[in-house]
Amino acid sequence: MNLSILPFNTYSVNRLSAALLLALTIWASSCSKNDDGDPPIGDYTTLENLLTEIDFQGYAIVTKNGSDVIRQGFGSANKNSNLPQGYHLAYRIGSVTKTLTAAAIVQLKRDGLILGFDQTLDEFDPEFPNGDQITIAQLLSHQSGIPEYQSVIEQAYEAGSVLDEVDIYELIKDLVSENGLHFTPGSNKQYCNSNYLIAALLVQQLSGVPYHQYVQRKIFGPLGMADSFKGTDEIDVDTHAQGYLNGNVNSMYPMGIAFGAGDFSSSPKDMETWTKAVKTDWFTEAEKVELFAQDVPSGFVDFGLGWFTTQEGNTTMYWHGGDINGYWSMIGFIPQYDATLVLLSNRQDDTGSQRNTIIQQLLTHEFIQ
Repeated sequence: MNLSILPFNTYSVNRLSAALLLALTIWASSCSKNDDGDPPIGDYTTLENLLTEIDFQGYAIVTKNGSDVIRQGFGSANKNSNLPQGYHLAYRIGSVTKTLTAAAIVQLKRDGLILGFDQTLDEFDPEFPNGDQITIAQLLSHQSGIPEYQSVIEQAYEAGSVLDEVDIYELIKDLVSENGLHFTPGSNKQYCNSNYLIAALLVQQLSGVPYHQYVQRKIFGPLGMADSFKGTDEIDVDTHAQGYLNGNVNSMYPMGIAFGAGDFSSSPKDMETWTKAVKTDWFTEAEKVELFAQDVPSGFVDFGLGWFTTQEGNTTMYWHGGDINGYWSMIGFIPQYDATLVLLSNRQDDTGSQRNTIIQQLLTHEFIQ
């Protein structure tokens, strides 16, 4: 298992070209080496042509103004059984899980279990180091300065230790106590899975319901998302796409490591349902203003609370992506075109190149004003 977090730059840090900035926004949410080479540049006549050319493997849905641009599977979901890619088939979604964790935090506020996103961690755990400086909003927007836990937990796992989310939380506190925060909360932005493990534990603590059950009750159940569930260390090959890396099976992963940050599996159908719900009315207009980064200049991308905002000309794209052993994912929407985007892949070896190329094609050819 090789865990990595790649750098992320926002307009408040550096002015970068759109193509380079896209290349910098790729990360591994839970594990595995990522190829983030420069995307090939080409003028593809159709999105299907593009996905075929870059050898995308998985299921793709892109809609525009109420019509399908593409809705189909590419390649095989399991090379041994010839299982086809499927609309109801499960795929690991990696960091797209973070959109669900952020929504669960919003639901806590609706339920009156938190007063607002400006509450600080010390209100919930007086022993959290520097907890009086870190707000819920800073967790969800990666502005907390809390260090990343993954490499330490990876080493422990490879040495034979099995740690649950509470053990990892205590480790995060120890890391902060020993080494401090990476930066003063609110002064910088650094993508970090620790933020979302803590947020998921906050959901669990305040609701009195296990995190995954809370998401099931508040999101999956009401929306009819029957194909979404807490990921298992080993997949069910009859109902779940097999993951591949460099042509080899690579779908075994200790999902407890990715608690709240990347541990759900879901289907193209359910991810389309979720993305449409977010695009329309799952959040109120007031909540959307708090969640989505506002006033992002053209050519830049910025963090919101659980979602990224990419601006290209007059086109605004809200999205999130994820990577986890053998899989990569991306969901998003573009309000100007009533567009919905869902890409779930079960081949991870050229994740960076593929995702960058697809985003570039969408924003510079398919959705332009």
